[in-house]
Amino acid sequence: MMTVAYVTFVGLAAVCAVLQLWAYYIRRDAAAVGNNPQFLKFQRGYFAVYLVAMFADWLQGPYLYKLYSYYGFLEEQIAVLYVFGFASTVLFGSWTPIAADQFGRKKLCIIFTVTYSLACMLKLSRSYGVLMISRVLGGMATSVLFSAFEAWYVHEHMETHDFPKEWIPLTFAKASLWNGVLAVIAGIATNVMSEWFRLGPVAPYMMAVPFLIFVGIIISTHWNENYSLSRVRFRKLCHEGLKKIVSSEKIFMLGAIEALFESVIYTIIFLWTPILEPAGPSLGIVFSSFMVCILIGQAAFQILSSRGVPVIFLLVFASALALISNVICVFSTHPKNQHTSASFIGFLLFEFCVGLYFPSMGYLRLRVIPDAYRYPITNWFRVPLNLISCAVLMLLHEDVFRHGNRNIFVICVGLLLLALMCAYRLMKLPKTEEEEHQEKMIMEIEHIHNIF
Repeated sequence: MMTVAYVTFVGLAAVCAVLQLWAYYIRRDAAAVGNNPQFLKFQRGYFAVYLVAMFADWLQGPYLYKLYSYYGFLEEQIAVLYVFGFASTVLFGSWTPIAADQFGRKKLCIIFTVTYSLACMLKLSRSYGVLMISRVLGGMATSVLFSAFEAWYVHEHMETHDFPKEWIPLTFAKASLWNGVLAVIAGIATNVMSEWFRLGPVAPYMMAVPFLIFVGIIISTHWNENYSLSRVRFRKLCHEGLKKIVSSEKIFMLGAIEALFESVIYTIIFLWTPILEPAGPSLGIVFSSFMVCILIGQAAFQILSSRGVPVIFLLVFASALALISNVICVFSTHPKNQHTSASFIGFLLFEFCVGLYFPSMGYLRLRVIPDAYRYPITNWFRVPLNLISCAVLMLLHEDVFRHGNRNIFVICVGLLLLALMCAYRLMKLPKTEEEEHQEKMIMEIEHIHNIF
């Protein structure tokens, strides 16, 4: 299995390079946009912080399950740790954007570096309670990473430097691409530290701490503090967002697809290690292979959408292909006749679907959800998503699910079948005149930024 993982990674990386180059030439018309020297300097300064923070985050992905298993915890105990991490991200994810706006985005980003460093250091403990605290802190830090950093950038871009709003997607496009590349590098780096140097599964977490300290120092010394220019009425927005979801079939279907599809993503994030590990693969290389598949899916979205393939069709296709990948895992994880290589293929296929799904869903959110309600509606979407994810993982406490995860994949197949039906229904709903106009606006900028 180790040889298979390395050969697969090299082959997928070559395919990814070709497709990303193809996608780059599709976006080349935007190369002359935003070439102002001051803008590029500001952009590079932001990348020096944000991308290093993202790299520290990616370092903690490949060996999380392995670490808990190494400490002697059972699968159902590890599932509870994952559930606490997911729940923490949801709870703090609703609060952090508001806290960043009012308390200060720079302060919250500094708190991120301290909190995440502490979460990494606590991974040295073998105490279940301490590891639980580490997961909660990690969830809190992650929610800040995916909200406060971008909010700080947007404010500085528009209010401090007065750059055109149209240049913001250029920064996020570059950040998205480099984020994927860093994820691949992080998998290789953790594999070298944990397996080649035999430092064990805790090594990636210790490796992440210096990067987080670097980020904290740069933010403290080089970033300005900024706040929101208006006060957010959270309760009113949430109430109105819920009314929008209930009254609009399109928004409801979009939320259902997100909850169903992404709950399967969270479930597979947990399952891939215990399913593949008995065959002895290099977990870091496997993780990098998954990230390469996501980049392939991302490039496929750019290429196909630029050739006029409807985005909703790509979402339906991603849901259908993800369903097939989980059907493969249902058969490959049979307790009496397991095929690890087939499971690996199923996971790779699913990660390709993830790479296709995220930009498709991001595009449809822009088209369907009104700007004024995007924040509360997105928060409401995450409620069923995390309830489903936590419920599926908690099933591992039941005796029928403990030895062999085939039944979990059966549930994933059911969830993806429902997601496919919702995506098909969304495809059949007619477009309004407002959406037609908005779609033209979106397609004008689609070639210069990456939603994923």
